[in-house]
Amino acid sequence: MRRIPTAAGITVSLVLLCAAAVLSLALGSRHLSPGQVWDGLVDPESAGYAVVHDMRLPRTLLGLIVGAALGIAGAVMQAVTRNPLADPGLLGINAGASAAVVSAIALLGVSTFNGFVWFAFAGAAAVSVLVYAVGGGRSATPARLALAGTALNAALISYVQAVMLLDSSALDDLRFWTVGSLANADMRIAGQVGPFIAAGTVLALAIARPLNALALGDDAARGLGGHPARTRAAAMVAVTLLCGAATAACGPLVFVGLLMPHAVRAFTGPDLRLLIPYCAVLTPAFLLGTDIIGRLIARPAEVQVGAVTSVIGGICFLVLLRRAKVVRA
Repeated sequence: MRRIPTAAGITVSLVLLCAAAVLSLALGSRHLSPGQVWDGLVDPESAGYAVVHDMRLPRTLLGLIVGAALGIAGAVMQAVTRNPLADPGLLGINAGASAAVVSAIALLGVSTFNGFVWFAFAGAAAVSVLVYAVGGGRSATPARLALAGTALNAALISYVQAVMLLDSSALDDLRFWTVGSLANADMRIAGQVGPFIAAGTVLALAIARPLNALALGDDAARGLGGHPARTRAAAMVAVTLLCGAATAACGPLVFVGLLMPHAVRAFTGPDLRLLIPYCAVLTPAFLLGTDIIGRLIARPAEVQVGAVTSVIGGICFLVLLRRAKVVRA
């Protein structure tokens, strides 16, 4: 494993992120030059203002914060469960959000995105608490957390499928959300989920050092002055805030939280004090890049970003495995 100097690595990562953000504003069914993008941002009278300011800017901002949330959450989940395949699906967070949304649609008649986004967040949070409790609470172990999450995930997916089969209107309303999409982005959604993602990011950074100690085992962590139960509880709170908000805003985006920590760990090593900041920068760049591809390959229509990340993420993950670059935390 070759280490990249931290300053150079962060600089290159920020350049990639800025490039992805600019391209996200410029590319789509209608291409805009850099000058048109700038005019669309600052001049309400410009021809591109509606496209840039009202459509692509909210989409880009939501992609930035959701990508950062998924990348950080993936790194924390893989560390706390000691499972290199951990992602929001492993602990049932996606299934919890989907179950809450389908219940809101079928039982309460909720039909708008802004209406069920909070149900998605509440479902994700409730499942995270339940997984932690079923996994043993303060005595939870990585294996028990993973088993509890897998069991709840299977049960909730069965519930979602049953409701969708019995209620065709719920199927129609839920189908677009379950694919995973940034197309419905607006400033209100970004403003609603942003504080939760910010809080989860701060908490994840705060527990990076204790999680590093926890990777050595509970006994070693205690010997270094750590508190394994407290660290796992804080990690579950951070994951709930990050994954719950991201899934509520965009639907379940597969492979993003799984792939990027592995890709970043290949040149940072397992130290979460480096891994988390890199994931916070590179994962949004990846998400925006896949969103741009989805806009371009089917113009004037588009392929939703969840479908694109499934294909590209799966291929990239296989490449990482093939090259033996996956480093366990």
